[in-house]
Amino acid sequence: MHNDEQKRLIHKISEYDNLDSRLNDLLSEVNNKLAELKKLQIEIDKNNSETKEQIKKEKNDIQKIISEKTIGFPWLADAISQYYESRDLKIAEFMENKLRPGLSSADRIRELSKDKMEFQKKFILARNISKYYESLFPWLTDFVDESIDEVILKAFTIEEISDDDVDPVNNYLTKGEFQKLSVTERNQLALDRYWKRKKTPWEIGRDYERYIGYLYEKEGWIVNYQGIEKGLEDLGRDLICKRGNTIEIVQCKYWRSERTIHEKHINQLFGTTVEYYIKNLSAINTKPQIDLFSGILGNDFLKAKFITSCSFSETSKIFAKALGIEIIEKFPLDDYPIIKCNVSRRDNSKIYHLPFDQQYDKTIIEEERNECYVGIVKEAERLGFRRAWRWEGSNRNGL
Repeated sequence: MHNDEQKRLIHKISEYDNLDSRLNDLLSEVNNKLAELKKLQIEIDKNNSETKEQIKKEKNDIQKIISEKTIGFPWLADAISQYYESRDLKIAEFMENKLRPGLSSADRIRELSKDKMEFQKKFILARNISKYYESLFPWLTDFVDESIDEVILKAFTIEEISDDDVDPVNNYLTKGEFQKLSVTERNQLALDRYWKRKKTPWEIGRDYERYIGYLYEKEGWIVNYQGIEKGLEDLGRDLICKRGNTIEIVQCKYWRSERTIHEKHINQLFGTTVEYYIKNLSAINTKPQIDLFSGILGNDFLKAKFITSCSFSETSKIFAKALGIEIIEKFPLDDYPIIKCNVSRRDNSKIYHLPFDQQYDKTIIEEERNECYVGIVKEAERLGFRRAWRWEGSNRNGL
């Protein structure tokens, strides 16, 4: 190989070596930059996280203020709605001025924002008024899963929605059946269909209260079916049970098994029991002073009990224990003899009431007066009782 070629080859090798060295230097520099960028990214992420938390906190604080103030200050809802409208208009302005303006989209946003502002205002007011009422009346949440028709039904007693001139048995029989069957047969068929007919949640809840009341009456208690009789005015007292000098205020809730009773329901029962004490018992109580947490319910003359088909939350159990309220969970609704056989306090006439009769829930059953529950119509008639309906006219209370 000639000397010139050797020199050129050596020169090329030297250039490659230099290039390789520069590439290594460049790679090292890039790695250093990447390390710096990684540190910067970590710092940015940390700042972003702190910023997000701060924004979230501020948003929650603002929302809390909004919730508290929009009820008393409707103009605030207007201001909030205008804010949302302004934000939408800024978006529309951006779309007009971007590189490829979408004027039709911008016009559409302007149009929609006017409607949205009004809806936003109404929504804010409605939501916060709803929360306000819910805080005053916790039992409103009981109707979350019910239709408006069922809630309306809850507001009326059976007596108010019944026709005095029509035997309620007609609601369970065809016209032909009513005319063809004997009185005993049609009463029994109506009762059978009462059990089988698909019921609303409110009707099932009513049956649950009746069943719990029946169990109390079997133990010698006198039961006032406050929840059924008073409807929404029951103040959370479904049953008022009396035996001797003892009174038990009972709340019954037949809910789906997956639902949960929370502490607000316990608090409501405690509050309504205290209200009952103040209104009915405080004047006759012999104790000089009552401690709310241990005196009212921690005695032998007034107790509170909560019975439900579902479960209690752990917090509600703690509240119940602290407030002296007995709780029974996962208590099922079972079949029971539902016909009430009552002896009139007025003339000792023997009358039986079917569950759809007008005075059913006002009728008190006392075994010591030879009153009882039976399961079939023939048994009631065998014992000498006659049906209340048609015998008492519009005044059917046999008490």
